[in-house]
Amino acid sequence: MSQPYYQQPGYYPPPRRTNSLAIAALITAVLCAPVGIVLGVVARKQIRQTGEDGWGLATAGLVVGVVFTVLWVLAFVLWVVLAVWLYREIGDLPVPR
Repeated sequence: MSQPYYQQPGYYPPPRRTNSLAIAALITAVLCAPVGIVLGVVARKQIRQTGEDGWGLATAGLVVGVVFTVLWVLAFVLWVVLAVWLYREIGDLPVPR
């Protein structure tokens, strides 16, 4: 019969660090979406190599960055379509004499 394993009282393993780029990815995804995408990809690669915490933060930064980028592109396309439509409509207005 083996003796039960007891840990030393008061000993706690050191906490795992959170990847700094993962935090930066989430913050910049809101402020500048393409930068958040890049940082999210780089952070996930680093996390795979180092075993740090922050996988969820990096993924969230990546997803939020992609969503915001798509929304900005859609808004720009709609703005251009609206500008072209208005330009054509103004061209059809009668000229006052």
